[in-house]
Amino acid sequence: QVQLVESGGGLVQAGGSLRLSCAASGRTFSTYAMAWFRQAPGKEREFVAGMHWRGVLTYYEDSVKGRFTISRDNAKNTVYLQMNSLKLEDTAVYYCVANPWGSGLPSDDYEYWGQGTQVTVSS
Repeated sequence: QVQLVESGGGLVQAGGSLRLSCAASGRTFSTYAMAWFRQAPGKEREFVAGMHWRGVLTYYEDSVKGRFTISRDNAKNTVYLQMNSLKLEDTAVYYCVANPWGSGLPSDDYEYWGQGTQVTVSS
């Protein structure tokens, strides 16, 4: 069983930056594909960014390309989402997810989910 705990959300002005962190329990973090999803009020949950378990390949939803960066530190069992140039439409609850031996693609069957952290972008 893997537990994921997100942190780093909050209120930020448009154009600002935030870095989300997700700490994972367990000793096999390095074998997990990690990703971030988000869900805005009244909208379906959507894929934001993902990373192959080997940490070589990354994937991004089109609207965040060039603004968001996913990274991981296997020594700290932590994955990050650096979010720059934030827009009002980035407001959502952001979820950290994990999939053992996964690819990090949106279509992965992510087995583990965190509780989410709220990101609110104001004008």
